[in-house]
Amino acid sequence: MNILSNLLAQTTQPTSPKKQRRGIEIKSPREIDIMRQSAKIVATVLKEISELVQPGMTTADLDAHAEKRIREMGATPSFKGYHGFPASICSSINNEVVHGIPSSKKVIRTGDVLKVDTGAYYQGFHGDSCITIAVGEVTPDAAKLIRVAEEALYKGIEQVKAGVYLLDIAGAIEDHVKVNGFTVVEEFTGHGVGRNLHEEPSVFNFRTREMPNVKLRAGMTLAIEPILNAGSKHTRTLADRWTAVTVDNALSAQFEHTVLVTETGYEILTDRTKI
Repeated sequence: MNILSNLLAQTTQPTSPKKQRRGIEIKSPREIDIMRQSAKIVATVLKEISELVQPGMTTADLDAHAEKRIREMGATPSFKGYHGFPASICSSINNEVVHGIPSSKKVIRTGDVLKVDTGAYYQGFHGDSCITIAVGEVTPDAAKLIRVAEEALYKGIEQVKAGVYLLDIAGAIEDHVKVNGFTVVEEFTGHGVGRNLHEEPSVFNFRTREMPNVKLRAGMTLAIEPILNAGSKHTRTLADRWTAVTVDNALSAQFEHTVLVTETGYEILTDRTKI
């Protein structure tokens, strides 16, 4: 799930004076172990959904599966009830950028570009991840958008290591997106994740001077999540007050992982390939 910078400030709740001054939590080895479990639950659910999706299903079907499985694995859905969000996943199709609300009336069709974002809260810590699924055979342009979005995520992750800066991640993502002819959505960012679903710092997907260029430290846990549009970078929010769509009806794609910063690099906590 993505977050605007002002919402991030509202939801970040540091737990000690030292952490409050810094604004960014450094997780202990015990906390990291718990986050590995919450992230594994998220990765498991997304892998199952990617294998489950078929034309004719509804996004409500996927939401029901996600909530059932999250609870079966001993966690609770991070998204359900969060600032009033009514579901356990965000399901955004085609020109829907983020925060799509699952519905029994929203039927998934061949050729759709389907984004599924979910989180799990386990023993006090959240995991958060998103995938984009090509439903059946999609157009070549849609397939390229999905491919580049996933590549952009890993271009950003590859920069992660203690001592590097957040804008190193942002620059790697932005450069890969632009060279492939797409745009980066700027209204939404990645974020820290841990005790709260959204914590400091904001993790931008483009170079900016709007926020401090934070130096990464081992023990930080970040949700890195580039969002790409095939057309304009701008979005608008529908009357449901959640679903953001492209202003020009162009396709959008997103990938996200929860990532641990280590002294020598990174660990992808929501890695679906290890499930």
